[in-house]
Formats: sequence, structure tokens, C-alpha cells
Amino acid sequence: MLVERALRRAFIKRARSARSTQWRFGAETSLGLTCETWPGEFLISLSPMNPPRDEYGMRRLRPIKQLRWWIGGVLFASTVINFIDRQSLNVLAPILKAEHGWTNTDFALILIAFRVAYTMMQAVGGRILDRLGTRKGLSFTVAFYSLVAALTSTAQGLRSFGIFRFLLGVGEGPNWPGATKAVSEWFPDKERGWAVALFDSGSSVGGALAPFIVLFAYRTFQSWRLVFLITGSLGFLWLLVWRSLYHSPDLHPRLSAEELAYIQQGRQRCIATSGGPASVGWGRLLRYRQTWGIVLGRFLLDPYWYLMSEWFAIYLVSRGFNLERSILGFWLPFVAADLGNFVGGALSSFWISRGWPVGRSRRSVLLIFGPSMLVLIGAAFTSNYALLVGLFGYASLAYSACSTMFLSLPADAFQTRAVASVSGLGGTGAGIGTLISTYLIGRISDRFSFQPIVIAASVIPCVATAVFVYLVRASRRPDPTGVLLDF
Repeated sequence: MLVERALRRAFIKRARSARSTQWRFGAETSLGLTCETWPGEFLISLSPMNPPRDEYGMRRLRPIKQLRWWIGGVLFASTVINFIDRQSLNVLAPILKAEHGWTNTDFALILIAFRVAYTMMQAVGGRILDRLGTRKGLSFTVAFYSLVAALTSTAQGLRSFGIFRFLLGVGEGPNWPGATKAVSEWFPDKERGWAVALFDSGSSVGGALAPFIVLFAYRTFQSWRLVFLITGSLGFLWLLVWRSLYHSPDLHPRLSAEELAYIQQGRQRCIATSGGPASVGWGRLLRYRQTWGIVLGRFLLDPYWYLMSEWFAIYLVSRGFNLERSILGFWLPFVAADLGNFVGGALSSFWISRGWPVGRSRRSVLLIFGPSMLVLIGAAFTSNYALLVGLFGYASLAYSACSTMFLSLPADAFQTRAVASVSGLGGTGAGIGTLISTYLIGRISDRFSFQPIVIAASVIPCVATAVFVYLVRASRRPDPTGVLLDF
């Protein structure tokens, strides 16, 4: 009895010390004492147990079929919630402008506060995610920005709105680098375009849902403050699912051996070069022209999306259209953008399956859709509502097809331990471009009109395409450090 009690105490101590492990471990004794551990729990049993184990003696739970796509679905949901939180202010902008007496320039200052923080945290957040890991890093950022979104309900004026939007940008900045890193961990090359399209389409779906959710809540409660409380609560619900489902493939207890082998086989380029430090410094990454191509391309291309997502409601009102009556028109470009994500991902994945190199398939999509955004020029010269919305719809589809490519490129071109950092640097480039464009949009629309802004938004993507295609190519000589991949 004394021996049994001593063994029991020893196993309980071991269980507590192993609570952070990602696997269920089992240890059996001659007395039939079994200790099993799982994150946050431990179980002692005196009856013999023979649970199924893998070749390393680790216990596996029942596998979830196609688990990588469940992971992709959770990333999609995070992006939907991210954009609903962000769009709440933009949908309410005409109401808040009237209540507080803001000009377009005033509203631009609030957007710039968000954009400054978002720009900084794209790079910093990507670096943090490469150090902390995907699961822990995204858990923290989603919890932070959800809390800030809910606290926006206490804002009193221009300054306090600016402070809350700055803090929201701090939290939301790491979302895309984190999702891109998760895709690089869970998906082989030929499926990565689809996976990126899936999570990135969440921005379009979130943008499309936001007007319905926000305006319905506003009409129901007659208070914009409750709108922010409702939308801010969504992220906390998401966290429950994320914490229970996400682990890295090598350590996931619900991943089948067959799916793990499939993922690893499709990521052999990354696995073969996975040695070295846990992350790669900015100094080394900025020596690659591929990094600069991603940064400069996004600097030029991303401002279109934020023109459409942050200013479209104000633009429609400035053209004389009633916001609530034209809600379907407000919704259409976001739905078209969602379709564009999958068009770009499907085309590139199809060409890869036909034997095309990854880089060539991505560049081909950019060359097709980037220059086609020139059709948006027509929106500057028409007063026909259906035609105007249709032109914005196609431009958003073309932009999103390109967006899927430039979000895939960090994972295509760089080893996994550098993906979030490169993606974050690209996001910083996008943020700087958007900061400049946001200020100019506010000034130009107040002094002149939106017409020159729309013309510029149709021309600049052509320049962005040229930058991407010229700079983001595989090097002729292999990278001796293994950071840059042959794509």
C-alpha cells in the first residue's frame, strides 16, 4: 500500500509537470497504474488500459477527416470576424459624421490612427508570431482586438474614436501574417492557393455581412454603442474553437498519419530546410529582392481595397445614393471580391496540378487580373447606379484574385520560419501605402471630388503587377541559407 501511494504521488507530480504538452502520454506500471495527461488536465486510473498509440508510444485521439480544411475554416472565420469589427465604424460613418459634425478629413484622421498601428504591427506582429508560434500568437491578438472593439462603445468624440481605432490596429495587424503562417504549416504547395483564398475571402464575407449586421443592430437598438458591443463579442466565441482545435501538424492529436504524410510530402522544400534558428531577422530578409517585390507590390495594390472597404459608403452618399436603400449595391463588391479569391486560387492551383512551377502560376494570375482593373475608370464618368456598382464589383473581383497571389507568395518563396515575418513586412508596405492614400482621399474628396481618386485606383494596380512579376521570381542560384525557396 505504501508503495502504491508513493507511485500515485509520483505520477500525479509527473502529470502536473506535463500539463503543457501537446500529446496524451501514457505510462503503465506493474501495478496497473496509468497516468495520462492532456493540456490543462490529468487522470489517474488503477485499472489496466491499452489505448491506441502511435509508433512513438503516444496516444492519439480519433482522427478528424480532412483536418487541414477544418483549420482553414477556422482561419476563414477569424478573418470574417476581423473585418466585421473593422467595418462596423465604416458602415456607421455617415451616421457618426452627422452626429459629431465630422468632415471627410476628420474621418480620414480616425482611419489613419488605425492604419498607423496596423502598419507597425504587420511587421512587428509577424516577427512575434514567428517567435511565439501560430496558436499562442493568434490567441492573444484576437482576444486583444475583440476587447478593443467592444470598448469602442464608450467612445465620446473624434479623439477617443482615434485612440480606440489605433488600439484596434495594434490587435488586428498580426491576423494576416498569422493566417499565412498557419497555411504554410498545414497545406502542401498545390493546395496553398485554395487555402489562402479561403481565409482571405473572409475579409470579403465580413465586409458583405457587416452592413446587414450593423444596420440591423442599429435599427433594432437605436444605438451605435450597442453595435460595437455585439460585434466585439464575436472574437471571444472564436477563441473557444481555436484553442480547442489548433496545434501544429506534427503535434496534433486528431490528425491521421495519412494526412500528416500528405501534408509533409507537399512541403518537402520547407521540411528539408527547417534547421537553423526559429525565426529569421528583418536584416537578412530585406537583402532579398523577392521581399522588396512583395513589400512594394502591396504598397501599390492594397490601397484599392481600403478605398472600397472604408470609403465606399461615403462615396455612394456623395454620389446622391441613399445608404440603406442601396445596401445591396454596397454588398455587391464584397461578394465579387469573395468570388475573386477563389478564382485566383483555383486558376493557380489548376496550373500547378498541370505541372507549372508555383511562381509561374502565381505570376500568370497577376498578369491577367491586375491590368484588367483599368475598367474601373468608367465608374468615374457614369451616374448609372447599376453600372457604377458593377464596375466596382469587377474591380474588386480582379483585386481579390491578385490578393490571393500576393498573400501566397511569402509561403511560396520563403521557408516556414520566415513566412510570418515576410508577410508582415508586406503588410507594412501595404499599410504605408494605405496611410498615404487615406490622407489623400480625405483631402481630395473634400476639396474636389472622388473622380480623380477612382481614376488613380484603376491605374496604379497595373504598376503593382509589373513590380510583383519582375521582382518576385526564383533566384538563378540556390540560397545557401535555405531561407529562400526554389519556386
